[in-house]
Amino acid sequence: MYRDIIVIRGGGDIASGTIHKLYRSGFKILVLDIEKPSAIRRAVSFCEAIYDGESVVEGVKAVKVRTFNEIKEAWQNGFIPIAIDEKGSLIEELKPKVVVDAILAKRNMGTNKSMAPITIGLGPGFEAGKDVDAVIETMRGHDLGRIILEGKPMENTGMPGEIKGYSKERVIYSGKTGIINTLSKIGDKVEKGQVIATIGDHKVLSSIDGILRGIIKDQYKVTEKFKIADVDPRYSELKNCFTISDKARCIAGSVLEAILMLERQKV
Repeated sequence: MYRDIIVIRGGGDIASGTIHKLYRSGFKILVLDIEKPSAIRRAVSFCEAIYDGESVVEGVKAVKVRTFNEIKEAWQNGFIPIAIDEKGSLIEELKPKVVVDAILAKRNMGTNKSMAPITIGLGPGFEAGKDVDAVIETMRGHDLGRIILEGKPMENTGMPGEIKGYSKERVIYSGKTGIINTLSKIGDKVEKGQVIATIGDHKVLSSIDGILRGIIKDQYKVTEKFKIADVDPRYSELKNCFTISDKARCIAGSVLEAILMLERQKV
C-alpha cells in the first residue's frame, strides 16, 4: 500500500531542495531527521518543523509527526510528514520504493542498498553500486549534480563555494563549546566585526560585510569549530535567504532523474 513513497533522510537546505522537487513532482514523501537538527539556512530547511511543529519552504508545508496515523494524516492533507528517526527505523516498517540519504554528513550514516529497491546518496561517503544504487555529486563546479552509477563522488574539500570573491571567509564557526545566544536573524545586514551571537562570554563576529544568509537556531548547544552562520556579501540578494539555492535545485533535479532512470532499469 505504501510502496510508492520516498523516504528522505535529512531535512537541511540541500535536502529540502530535493524534498520540495519530489513533492511537487507528485511523489509521496516522508522525511526522517535527528532530534536536534543543526541547519544554518533554516528559512529554507524543512527540518525546522522538528522544532516548530511545521515549516514552509516556497509554499510547501512539512509537519512534524510522531505516529503512523499522523504520517497518513499529513499525506491526506497534502503536507510532508517529518519524523525524528535518526536510525531510519521507519524505513524497515514502511518498505518504501526509494530511500534518499540527504544528510550530507560526508560519511555514510547507515544507508544501504537493502533499504529499498532504489537507493541514492548525496555527496561524499557513498560508493555507487556498493552502498547505494546512485550517488549525486554535490561539489560545486562542472560536475555538480552528476549522477554516478559506479564509484565515488569527489572528496570533501571543506571549502565553501565562492561568492563575490569570498569563500571560507563567509562561513562562521564557533570559537568554543556552549549554548549559543543569537543576536542577529536571517536576512539581517551585518558588518565585519559585528557581534551576531554569543557563546557564554565568547563573542561571535561577522567575518565580512553582507547579509546573514543563515544562522543556527538560538540556544543550540554547539561544539568548538561547529558551523554556525553564513554571510552573503551581496546586499542585493536578500531574497536568496528565503529561497532554495541554485545548488539545491541542481541536485534535486538529478535525484529526480536518477529515480526515474533507476525505476525504468529495474522494471
